[in-house]
Amino acid sequence: MSNDLSVLFSPVRIGSLDLPNRIVMAPLTRNRVEPATLAPRALNADYYRQRASAGLIITEATQISQQGQGYLNTPGIYSDAQVEGWQIVTQAVHHAGGRIALQLWHVGRVSHVSLQPNGGAPVAPSAIPAKTKTYLAHGFDDVSAPRALEHAEIKAIVRDYAKAAANAKRAGFDAVEIHGANGYLIDQFLRDGTNHRTDEYGGSIENRTRFALEVTHAVLESWDPSRVGFRISPAAPANDMSDSNPAPLFQHLAQELSALKLAFLHVNETQGAEGPRFDFAALRKAFSGAYMANAGYEAASAAKAISENRTDVVAFGKLFISNPDLVARFQKGASLNEWDQAKFYGGDAAGYTDYPALA
Repeated sequence: MSNDLSVLFSPVRIGSLDLPNRIVMAPLTRNRVEPATLAPRALNADYYRQRASAGLIITEATQISQQGQGYLNTPGIYSDAQVEGWQIVTQAVHHAGGRIALQLWHVGRVSHVSLQPNGGAPVAPSAIPAKTKTYLAHGFDDVSAPRALEHAEIKAIVRDYAKAAANAKRAGFDAVEIHGANGYLIDQFLRDGTNHRTDEYGGSIENRTRFALEVTHAVLESWDPSRVGFRISPAAPANDMSDSNPAPLFQHLAQELSALKLAFLHVNETQGAEGPRFDFAALRKAFSGAYMANAGYEAASAAKAISENRTDVVAFGKLFISNPDLVARFQKGASLNEWDQAKFYGGDAAGYTDYPALA
C-alpha cells in the first residue's frame, strides 16, 4: 500500500457514525427494484452486501411518495412492502459488517406523467419545464411539463418526508441523507432559475431555503441529527439547473444546516463549463460537521483532498458500480474493473452483481 493513499483507510467519526475508512459509496440510481411494488428484493440486497466494505454506503435515491418518483423502477420508502424490502438490504449489509444510509428523494419536475398518481403533471415550485430526460419502459424520454405546487401541497410533501424518514428507521438504516442536489425538488426550491414563487417559499435566500429546512426539521422528528446528512450540488447544471448567485445561497444553507448539528454535508463538486468557479472551501468552513466531497475522484486525488483538509471523506460512484471490493483494490493498488455503461439502468444481475472481486 502506497503511503500517500494511507489516509483513505484511516477511521473517521462522522456525527455518531464510526467509519473504518474514508471511502463512501455514493448514491447510484440503478432501476432494478421489484416493478409491482417498487420494493427492494434479494438482488438488491446482494448488490449492497457486496459493497459493504465501504466506510459508508449511501443508497440509490429513494422516493418518499409516488409523486416523488421520476424514473422507472426506482425504490420507494412509503409502503410497508418497501420497508420490508429495505430491511432485507440493511440486514445483509450489517451482516457483512457495513453501514448504510438511505437517501430520501422527491424528483419534483424531473418526472413523467406515466409515473405520476392518476397520470397527473409532475410538481415543482414554479411551472417551468426542464430540458432533461428520464428513464421509462421504452428507454430515455423527455420529462413532462410540471405544474406549480399550491401552498398547502408543500406542507403535505414535508409530512411525506417525515413519514419516509420514520420508515427508514423502521427499515434498520444507520443514517439518512436528504437529497437536495442535482435538480430535484429541494434543489428546484433553492435555485432562482427554477423558483419564481412570490410567497414565503420564493424570492429571498431565506425564503428559497425555507423548504429545505422544513424538510430537515421533519426528518429530525425521528432521527438524531448526528445520523442525518444533506446533499447539495451548488454549481452543477444537472437537470437544467441554474442560479444567478449560488455562493451566498449555499453559504446560508450550509450555516443553517450546521446550526442543526447535522452529521455531514455531501457536496457534488461538479461545475458547469461556463461561469465563475465555485468556492467549495468557503462552504466547508460554513459547515461544522463532516464534509463529503464527490465529483469524479480517484484514489490519488481523494487522498490528496483529505490530506490537504479539503474534505473529510470522499464518495465514489461509478468506480463502485464495477468494483464491489473497491476499498481492497485501492489498498492493494490492484487494477480496477471497467464499468459497462449500457447496463447502468434497468436489467438484471448483468452489470449489477456480476462484477468480479479480487481472487
